[in-house]
Amino acid sequence: MVDIDTFLTILYVMVDDFDKACLPPERRPGPPAALTRSEVLTLALMGQWQPFGSERAFYRYVQRHWRGAFPTLPDRAQFNRLVRHHHKALVACFRYLVEVLNAQHCPFELLDATPAPTRDAKRRGHGWLPGLADIGWSNRIGWYEGFHVLMAVNPVGVITGVGFGAASTKDQPLAETFFAARHYPHPGLPSVGAPAEGPYLTDKGFEGQACHQHWREDYGAVVICAPKSNSRHPWPRPWRRWLAGLRQIVETVNGCLHHTFRLDRERPHALDGFQARLAAKAALHNFCIWLNEQLGRPRLAFADLIAW
Repeated sequence: MVDIDTFLTILYVMVDDFDKACLPPERRPGPPAALTRSEVLTLALMGQWQPFGSERAFYRYVQRHWRGAFPTLPDRAQFNRLVRHHHKALVACFRYLVEVLNAQHCPFELLDATPAPTRDAKRRGHGWLPGLADIGWSNRIGWYEGFHVLMAVNPVGVITGVGFGAASTKDQPLAETFFAARHYPHPGLPSVGAPAEGPYLTDKGFEGQACHQHWREDYGAVVICAPKSNSRHPWPRPWRRWLAGLRQIVETVNGCLHHTFRLDRERPHALDGFQARLAAKAALHNFCIWLNEQLGRPRLAFADLIAW
């Protein structure tokens, strides 16, 4: 366990080292920004913690307790613009942590989808993201309005890639885009990460022999998925238990994102804002795993990592 100021310092040092080693120098017209890129990335990651409750509450905490560390702190609206401006740097930071943790040198990865509600589904009107977020169903929370987040996780819980679509998007189309973007890297989808070295273990939402054959032949993505119970070739119960046991780790990661890093409480007003926050959550998740490893603690023991 570390105190919150020590955690912030360790996080800033890693982010600043990454910024200097991996990103080009900042060049932008006009006067210099109120915060450096390293400071923006550090605060963007730090602000995802659930104990702060919301972005507004986090910013009040920064103004009261960390003004000395960030003397040129702008108002919250300007900070949010800076976070959106540095969205690509946040994704690069996330991928840097994947490399630091050597996360993709593993026998398999787990692929799973999870809901990201952005608005009360019963509210009238179109909200802030019309045509982007919509209504979908999740076994976790029921009907919701927002996005459907797809992520790949390695066997110890490190997130290796993440993407999202509208809430109504099914698992197979999301996986199609995910595998295609991994096999044929696209500058607009860097957060999906690199191809897995082994197969992907999935749940029944990704079932379909035709899809599996297409993904294997066209993208080199081998998918292992238990067939549905009414399949002509159902798996024996021991096989299903084996797969379910391996997939427990991704359920733990989902719980961390929702309950530790506020994925279930996102209320973005712009698409790039949600993209930046999602990248920050994935990066913070991986950073906490790295820090726990340095401290000799269980990798996913986030609840008592910081002495709040």
